[in-house]
Amino acid sequence: MHVPDGFFTAAVSISAGAVAAAGVAVCLRGARRELDDRTAPMAGLVAAFVFAVQMLNFPVAAGTSGHLLGGALAAILVGPYTGVLAIAVVLVVQALFFADGGLTALGVNIVLMGLVTVLVGWAVFRLVTRVAPGRGGVTAASFAAALLSVPASALVFTLLFWLGGTAPIEIGTVAAAMTGVHVLIGIGEGLITALTVGAVLAVRPDLVHGARGLARPLVLRDADGTGTVVQGAPEPTGTGARTGARTGARTGARTGAARPFVLAALGLTLLLAGVVSFFASPDPDGLESVAEEQGFLGQATDHLFGGWPLGDYGEVGGIPVGVAGVIGVALTLLVAAAVAYAARGRDRTKV
Repeated sequence: MHVPDGFFTAAVSISAGAVAAAGVAVCLRGARRELDDRTAPMAGLVAAFVFAVQMLNFPVAAGTSGHLLGGALAAILVGPYTGVLAIAVVLVVQALFFADGGLTALGVNIVLMGLVTVLVGWAVFRLVTRVAPGRGGVTAASFAAALLSVPASALVFTLLFWLGGTAPIEIGTVAAAMTGVHVLIGIGEGLITALTVGAVLAVRPDLVHGARGLARPLVLRDADGTGTVVQGAPEPTGTGARTGARTGARTGARTGAARPFVLAALGLTLLLAGVVSFFASPDPDGLESVAEEQGFLGQATDHLFGGWPLGDYGEVGGIPVGVAGVIGVALTLLVAAAVAYAARGRDRTKV
């Protein structure tokens, strides 16, 4: 779904860039309600994981592949505002260092793969979890949210290209082609999202933003009436619970409890980017396949940084894709964590 340079007119590219910038600005403010010292590392980890999994194209039809977009997954794990920031960081790193997604199309890509997938995915997730609460409902909602977010993004692309693409298209034909292939990709995205959310729920449900309030945490009361949250339990809500967890020592304990999970997840992310990426499908993705079929692939122009050593994930510079993937994970993790820490609100666990 990475849109290259040359697909859109300057007017659409600039307009999409303005929408993307406004959306990111709103999310920077909104993320203050989702992020603190404990959850900021999770935001960096989610962005790095999305970067790694996006390298793993999987076959969806004869000669066509797909990859994770990640908007729904990011929103469920770290919240919709932070989710947009995470996907935006991934897209910026890909465009600047790996020539994946055009520079003039960066705003379009943030709108399609960040704003649209997060908005649609989060809305579907919230709707399904209201009907089907509990852990099973969260997992099912994750699948539905991810599945529907992908064709929604494809339809928005079709609309934008009809309004300001650099080649004429028959909107009905292109919409049908984009929807058909991206529903198949959405099934893969739904499975990846549901498996990932389910795995995190099984070991650290308190780190799943969409599952907050799923169950009341176990709080051990001290003799003086103060309370301590049992490690691995969700954060308590309510004034009394917050008062019982205000000391810096307890904040450090919770952060320490999350460290093994973060290290294990980072190890898995590096494994995916550094080893599994060698086995990704070489077939063109859904957008490229439809563009070739419908006759507008030739509108794509060369990327300004296409000759950089990391271009096309190392293929240009002769760097093994696994090495390029590990570099990308490190860059994404550092940038996303820095953005998350800068955007985080005041730690509510401190006096």
